[in-house]
Amino acid sequence: MTTAAETPAVRAAANKPSDQPSRFRGALAKAFNGSVATSVLAVVVALVVGAILILAADRDVQRSAAYLFARPGDFFGAVWDAVAGAYSALFQGAVFNISSSYTVGQFFNPLWDTIAMSVPLIFAGLGLGIGFRAGLFNIGAQGQIVFGAILCGYIGFSWHLPVGLHLLLCLLGAVVGGAVWGFIPGFLKAKTGANEVIVTIMLNSVAGFFLGWLLTLAAFRKPGSNNPVSPAVDATARFPSFFGTAVNLGFVLAAAAAVGVWWLMERSTLGFRIRAVGANQDAARTAGMSVAASTVWVMVIAGALAGLAATSQLLASPEQQLNADIAGTFGFDAITVALLGRSRPLGTVLAGLLFGGLRAGGYLMQASTGTPIDVILVLQSVIVLLIAAPPLVKAIFRLPDPERRRQKESKRAKSGLAAEVAA
Repeated sequence: MTTAAETPAVRAAANKPSDQPSRFRGALAKAFNGSVATSVLAVVVALVVGAILILAADRDVQRSAAYLFARPGDFFGAVWDAVAGAYSALFQGAVFNISSSYTVGQFFNPLWDTIAMSVPLIFAGLGLGIGFRAGLFNIGAQGQIVFGAILCGYIGFSWHLPVGLHLLLCLLGAVVGGAVWGFIPGFLKAKTGANEVIVTIMLNSVAGFFLGWLLTLAAFRKPGSNNPVSPAVDATARFPSFFGTAVNLGFVLAAAAAVGVWWLMERSTLGFRIRAVGANQDAARTAGMSVAASTVWVMVIAGALAGLAATSQLLASPEQQLNADIAGTFGFDAITVALLGRSRPLGTVLAGLLFGGLRAGGYLMQASTGTPIDVILVLQSVIVLLIAAPPLVKAIFRLPDPERRRQKESKRAKSGLAAEVAA
């Protein structure tokens, strides 16, 4: 008599291969084809390119390469010393100073510097990320930082107010300055269709020259100084620091801004309209949404966030005064931060910390190993290149490309259909 356990159906089910491996492969392929994996692999490739440049600039590697086949050990030893020494110094300057034998505070000082340097990148990157999700390529963060710095700095050194109120008005001035400078290209885009890339690039130059002119006026010039710098910001307008470290209230505000941007884009009606306009303007317009109003709002919010980036330079930096280089290159670096963070708040914060670490560690790397700090600029540029071209990353690591596979299958199906019709 055949038992239930011995029936053909049961035996077939028992002998059926498990679909767990296929599920695992599918999950693994999905993970490696995701945007997060692409960003991580872009950073890995950038580090490899940076290592090649470090080797090319190292004198010991160059000398040992002359007798590579006679004494290969010298060459590979020099290669290891150059790359490991440079990246070790970069890590110690950005995260933990493992060679420090003094105090716990000095051990963590590099990490505090990284956090402090990431603040303007996070602020500006959040603003640019909103623009990218709305389908706008805003290149004007540099000018928006400058204009935010102008109002923030003027309030900081010319108005003498109580503690708290003075800082609050400086922050408000930075927001208003950046928002006004963001409103101009947003309005022109909405009303005339002007290209926001061209307009914002031009406004960057206008803001820079305008600041240079202001620093020649008596109202902005530091008394008794021949240099184009403003008076120092009052102590009542400065960010309080935490436990005597480089970390101050600016990082708390940047983190709060990231949470606010997440809420705006994911939970608010305005954020839904912004995302809808970025996905398909025609569909959004058909649904009754005002594309022009969304465009203006996006540029105003982006400008306000970029204006806040100036506060980390004016209200926390050692100089704490206006000068021609107050914005540095933060406005342009923030483009990379927003792209690397995939225009999402959490990704932007992490990307800002990464680039802040590259800035902080680059100085120690150059001082201790002689590696040119320009290598850091190359790392950033390679990351941008790879983030802008995900198929290139997949080709380098030979990852499957679902989009390319779908295109091939579509072409194959069309070819088969054409053959059937011809037959």
